[in-house]
Amino acid sequence: MKRIKAFFADFKKFISRGNILDMAVGVIIGGAFSTIVTALTNKIIMPLINLIVYACTGGTGISLITVLNGKPYITDGAINPECVYIDWGTFIMAIVDFLIIAFVLFIVLKAFMRANNFLKTTVDDIKNKELIKEKRAVRKQAKLDKKPFKLAWKEHLDEKAKIAEEKAKAEAEEKARKEEEERLANPSQEELLKQILAELKKQNENKEKAE
Repeated sequence: MKRIKAFFADFKKFISRGNILDMAVGVIIGGAFSTIVTALTNKIIMPLINLIVYACTGGTGISLITVLNGKPYITDGAINPECVYIDWGTFIMAIVDFLIIAFVLFIVLKAFMRANNFLKTTVDDIKNKELIKEKRAVRKQAKLDKKPFKLAWKEHLDEKAKIAEEKAKAEAEEKARKEEEERLANPSQEELLKQILAELKKQNENKEKAE
């Protein structure tokens, strides 16, 4: 019972929120489910509501329409344009549509958040296990070397940082080498012109020496 109350309390809090992200997601999901929701509201929910109203009013109020100026609502099989009325049914349908769309969105996002939290917790657990295992190995080696754990752990972290720095430097150098090879293999027009001018200059110098 407490879980059900908490669930609907979360749902109530959810539909009361009004930031831009929720509105954007609501528009997207609403567009995707609009056909289904409209069919469900018009063909199933509204007939049930009309049936309840029909039963409660003794068969006199099957349509949720309130006429304000006394003109007949229907004339010659069509809505009378002179009739001023309140269409409660359309309003109720809009509310039902909104609640259905919001409820579906709430379920989807709740499932996504649970999956995301589970994944985050799993990753954190793996990292913590790796850290514990690493500390145990360093502690064991510190005992063999007769060093304080704090000093051994500091040296271990410094060594890891040094290795990571060297790896990053090597990767940067490798990337620069590949970029240079790519540049030489596919020179730009400006570089080609420079190479052609340099070659022509070299040929002229060789020709002058020969003369």
